[in-house]
Amino acid sequence: MSFKIAIIGAGSVGFTRTLVSDVLKVPDFADIEIALTDINAHNLDMIRQIIERIVSVNNLPAKVTATTDRRAALAGARYILSCVRVGGLEAFETDINIPLKYGVDQCVGDTICAGGIMYGQRNVPVILDFCRDIKEVAEPGALFLNYANPMAINTWAALQYGGVNTVGLCHGVQHGAHQIAKVLGVTDDELDYICSGINHQTWYVDIRAKGRKIEADELIAAFERHPVYSRQEKLRIDVLKRFGVYSTESNGHLSEYLPWYRKRPEEIGKWIDTSEWIHGETGGYLRHCTEQRNWFETDFPQFLEQAGKSLSEHKRTSEHASHIIEAIETGRVYRGHFNVRNDGAITNLPADAIIESPGFVDRFGINMVEGITLPLACAATCSATISVQRMAMEAAVKGDIDLLKLAMLHDPLVGAICTPEEVWAMADEMVVAQAKWLPQYAGAVPAAKERLAKSTVKTREWEGAARQRIRAVEELRTTGR
Repeated sequence: MSFKIAIIGAGSVGFTRTLVSDVLKVPDFADIEIALTDINAHNLDMIRQIIERIVSVNNLPAKVTATTDRRAALAGARYILSCVRVGGLEAFETDINIPLKYGVDQCVGDTICAGGIMYGQRNVPVILDFCRDIKEVAEPGALFLNYANPMAINTWAALQYGGVNTVGLCHGVQHGAHQIAKVLGVTDDELDYICSGINHQTWYVDIRAKGRKIEADELIAAFERHPVYSRQEKLRIDVLKRFGVYSTESNGHLSEYLPWYRKRPEEIGKWIDTSEWIHGETGGYLRHCTEQRNWFETDFPQFLEQAGKSLSEHKRTSEHASHIIEAIETGRVYRGHFNVRNDGAITNLPADAIIESPGFVDRFGINMVEGITLPLACAATCSATISVQRMAMEAAVKGDIDLLKLAMLHDPLVGAICTPEEVWAMADEMVVAQAKWLPQYAGAVPAAKERLAKSTVKTREWEGAARQRIRAVEELRTTGR
């Protein structure tokens, strides 16, 4: 088979290497073209060298190109993958640090809450640019596979305003299922499940271990006796006890999507674990990303050497992209969990929402399972987030700073901590700080600056309840990261 895959944001070196290795594990795809593009020429060159070496060492006829010209990379592409982070770590720091001044302590800040909402404001204009290019120069009917967060906001904008065939992809469902299999003492292949909801708030509504249905009490007991997860996933287990179903997302992620666990600084330590960033530390993902960037810069020769191994040593991962492409191209059916417009797949969530739910892929594309009804508590939690996502997406498309502020005001955690006056000031401050990545708000920035100059809202310099220091590369190497 010969077709073209374009990867936007290919400078996410580690993730791109994984995605490409997965695709090249499919024997039918030995002769494809892989077009890499990124605005960061340095990172793009690093990943080009890595992918070219993988192709060369394995004697594949696949063609690899790399260019900072996005339209050239997209020209004729049948599949387009996006893993972009607009604004990079510079903008990400303001997603975390400015809300801290107003008392909002986030672990990740990439989905909702103050940071995730602003991340969407930066991403949506770029996503719509991608869509315009795809419609103009890619292969007709090309499929846009979005890996970039905020997943629902990006996918919603691409479908509603970009007019491109889009699916959002995440690995939270697979990772949560792996945890469930471990605590139940079965292999991943022995676990079957239906997981449904919205991205990062997806719920295992039916679990079968070796064909036997697992009820909530058994799952609670299994997690509570596990020596690691009982410590790392305390908040997640508490939600399981109260809701009766387990959530896909990590302790740190889930903590900032709900209004109950991070609103009082003195309570945060009760629910998190600082052994790894993902379990709830303040700005944990920002620290992790910073350390990984430094690691790649220093140890690139090591990554290039690893690329010289045979693909026979690469175990194909559970990332959906390669499996979706294989199913569409070959007809070999794949079952996964995908982010698409609801349209009745989940009966008690809005039809226009971007849901994450089971589907099957074959030559006819992605076909979603319809008629799933979430438990009422799960639907209520998802519905609150969907309202925030809808407002944030519309604000990003239209550059509407008033709607942006309303989205933040309705965010569960922000609303539990901040007064309306504080939300308005925080949104103004974030828009001003991120102005260079927010072209749609150019007309709103001068007035926001004036309001900030006259503001009487009190802020504080605060590192958060559980901030950890950024480790140097030598320390990471010594501790094995």
